[in-house]
Amino acid sequence: MAEKSKVLAFDFGASSGRALLFTHDGKKLEVEEMHRFSNDPVMIGKSFHWDILRLFHEIKQGILKTINAGHSDILSIGIDTWGVDFGLFDENGKMLGNPYHYRDERTNGMIELADKIAGKKYIFDKTGIQFNFFNTLFQLMAAKDDPSFKLAKKALFIPDIFNYFLTGVMKNEYTEASTSQILNAEEKTWDKELMAKFGIGDIFCDIIKPGEIVGYLTDELCEELGCPKIPVIAVASHDTASAVASLPVTDDYNYAFISTGTWALMGTESTKAQINDVTFKYDFTNEGGVCDKYCFLKNIMGLWIVQESRRQWGREGNLLSFDELEQAATASTPHKSFIDPDYHDFATPGNMPKKIRNFCEQTGQPVPESQGEIIRCALESLAFKCRMVVDALEDIGQEKIEVIHMLGGGIKDKMFCGFVANATKRKVIAGPVEATGTGNALVQLMALSKVADLKEARTAVKNSFPINVYEPENNSEWDAAYEEFKKYAKLS
Repeated sequence: MAEKSKVLAFDFGASSGRALLFTHDGKKLEVEEMHRFSNDPVMIGKSFHWDILRLFHEIKQGILKTINAGHSDILSIGIDTWGVDFGLFDENGKMLGNPYHYRDERTNGMIELADKIAGKKYIFDKTGIQFNFFNTLFQLMAAKDDPSFKLAKKALFIPDIFNYFLTGVMKNEYTEASTSQILNAEEKTWDKELMAKFGIGDIFCDIIKPGEIVGYLTDELCEELGCPKIPVIAVASHDTASAVASLPVTDDYNYAFISTGTWALMGTESTKAQINDVTFKYDFTNEGGVCDKYCFLKNIMGLWIVQESRRQWGREGNLLSFDELEQAATASTPHKSFIDPDYHDFATPGNMPKKIRNFCEQTGQPVPESQGEIIRCALESLAFKCRMVVDALEDIGQEKIEVIHMLGGGIKDKMFCGFVANATKRKVIAGPVEATGTGNALVQLMALSKVADLKEARTAVKNSFPINVYEPENNSEWDAAYEEFKKYAKLS
């Protein structure tokens, strides 16, 4: 019987987190959810924060449940989260307040200010990163007058904070750091010249790459949890990079990926940063990936719009299940009205159905009224935004994209997957659902020499998890609707 290797992957999303136990038998992976918990950010006055200590408590609960279930033989632990957000620490290693949430409005106007200080092209040429209002650079600019910022000696990104709490070791993991817009894309080190222009001091730590050991659980934690000194491995701690690591690609063909969830991250893998006038014009980003790859992608507003709409209907006492919503959307008239998913009003919490209606009214379109009409409008628009990105990727790479791989929790929405196939006129291969956690585990297994390389890792994914295929339908109808959509949306 083949030796079985167990690793524990903590996968944090914007609204929930999981502790996932992965078991590898040499060829296939099995996954078991050991702990699931909500991730509930907290509004304090006008400030939006992560409840970081509660989340660390949930990590400890995940380890404890795993040990108590008879899995004290786990070989390692890895943590991935969203990007850009960070916490500040004083000279004694104490955290200075709860980290801000990337949707906090303190960064309003910072992109324009950064353009005046250094110029957007200068920043992009250095970092290769897309201009999002929540990028770490703009958060740091907004924090400069905050008393805690003036006391700060070190800055750790969210997964780095958890690694520090577990091990006592301060490091900045590469894929997470790459989202900051202050890391030099080609040199993969902190860009001191750029930081100096914005008055950002030497507060970041040494970079650690995916697959390196951060440290081991502290003695205090081992005593508290009754566990051995398990190593904590720096995985691709930015969730997008972990998801892309799990692509079930074993053949040679041109593909794009969409990592779906609250966000839709769409792009290709590249062996070098693509920094030029065309990628700047299209506002693409070059984020760090595993095995010296870059995730060259566009950050699109994803199922956040659907999630926020459901939250609003819940507040109104009129919440339908996902199945009921899909049925209502299916029964609604196709291609009736469109939104630009990346329109700034949709980026922040609030009454999303009202925002969608306002957009359609202001652009002279039929206004969606029912829940089904609103969901159909949102999903069709998101699918067409994906087609815009496909067109741009082909323009940049000068190669035809044959297949789109969809990954992550969003692929549970089969209607959305079908819409993407129809809108892009490409075959869609959907899977795995647990893409981020799987990629997290694969990096741990590679670090432990249980999996030889990325090709073997991806073969294991293909052997282990269900994959669904969607073929495009009704091309002429969707082509005509796409031309209409382009009147109301833009790429950059």
